[in-house]
Amino acid sequence: MPQKFQIIKTKRLKKSSHKWLLRQINDPFVERARAEGWKSRAAFKIIEIDEKFKIFKKGKVVLDLGAAPGGWSQYAVTKVGDGNVVALDLLPISNISGVKFFEQDFLAEDAPEKIINELKNIRRNVEGKCDVLMSDMASNTTGDHATDHLRIIALLESSLELAGKILRNGGCFAGKVFQGGEVDEIIKKLRKDFLSVKYFKPDSSRKESSEIYLVATGFRFKEKEAEEKLAESLRNKKRTS
Repeated sequence: MPQKFQIIKTKRLKKSSHKWLLRQINDPFVERARAEGWKSRAAFKIIEIDEKFKIFKKGKVVLDLGAAPGGWSQYAVTKVGDGNVVALDLLPISNISGVKFFEQDFLAEDAPEKIINELKNIRRNVEGKCDVLMSDMASNTTGDHATDHLRIIALLESSLELAGKILRNGGCFAGKVFQGGEVDEIIKKLRKDFLSVKYFKPDSSRKESSEIYLVATGFRFKEKEAEEKLAESLRNKKRTS
């Protein structure tokens, strides 16, 4: 307790930093994460998502976008097995046994190719696909709610675009978003490609936060592939007519 008191009383801290420290100290999930050896309190969010939707199974392949500091990957590998989790982030993370991590800007033009190549390196995964694509990514905040909301929506849309290329039939997508009008359009898109789409706010998500998670299960890759082939065929017919 004395150490915590000294931290709080540090006069050089900005008001926002002081508030953050108080919140951290009084957060039971922060204490639990330390006690149980998780890299961050965020691990409890994916634990709750998994307990609710059963998204992880032994032998499944997982891609973790925006993985730092690593709590989501740390949990996922305990469920799917060593070597079956690929994680990336702009920031480095300390080694997690059984997880293949590489530093990468997810929005860079070469990101999809690099991700697929990493997935191909997983044993018996020559197609470079995954069963679960999860993302706890959030862009740096500007202080303007509308701008911040659009940024997180853009990240989510990019994640879903990648999901459409690499998820296996029956696969799952779990991603963070903040509540707002644009979310409805995302839901419509998800329902075209997944059998089930649910909102979920874990108990470990701070009550004052507007973050929620979209959990989409039952990816219909074969149907999506058939639709894309049909559309391409129709385009070709128009060109030759």
